[in-house]
Amino acid sequence: MPMSTHENRTGATAQTGALWRIASTRLPTKWGMFEAMGYERDVGTGAQNVETALAIVLGDLRQGAPLVRIHSQCLTGEVFGSLRCDCGGQLKLAMQAIAQEGRGLVIYEYQEGRGIGLMAKLQAYELQDAGIDTIEANHALGFKADFRDFSLAAAILHDLRIKRVRLLTNNPRKVRALSDAGIEVVARLPCEVGPTVHSLPYLQTKKQKMGHALNLELPG
Repeated sequence: MPMSTHENRTGATAQTGALWRIASTRLPTKWGMFEAMGYERDVGTGAQNVETALAIVLGDLRQGAPLVRIHSQCLTGEVFGSLRCDCGGQLKLAMQAIAQEGRGLVIYEYQEGRGIGLMAKLQAYELQDAGIDTIEANHALGFKADFRDFSLAAAILHDLRIKRVRLLTNNPRKVRALSDAGIEVVARLPCEVGPTVHSLPYLQTKKQKMGHALNLELPG
């Protein structure tokens, strides 16, 4: 796959599958001064021609195996504080862990609702309110249990010359996706937020049907 250089930032003439680093800027956060890198990849299929992602970077990533979190957008959890999922808490946990270590990155992908989009995610919630689980709801809407593709995250890691990572995830699919792309996952580190009464059924389904590594201990 063609990769970007610092001189190729616009992506205006990108070939299908090419990855472009569009911009890089300082990102002051409550966890410290990160760098935000904007990426685009030309997919050239269907209604969507370009997919985008952010790499939120702290410190020097060139040596060893940095902490990495591949995180999918969750508007309801990250913006509105929804307790139906653990997404907002996972993002905060990852940022805190990277800040404490002094280096690492979060790859933030626009994959709302495990890739089905915001409106379909709300439809899936509506079906779950009627008594079915998150996977059954996706299937009822004509989607796979997990519609995501982590190849863009792998391409970004290759662009940043990162060959080995310690991956903050509970999801075995992310480990396999990076390994299949030639990136060595030297350790899978848990990124678990304690469940609530609202998120427990959802997380139980992810553990039992999707193989997520979760303890699921409700607070006392």
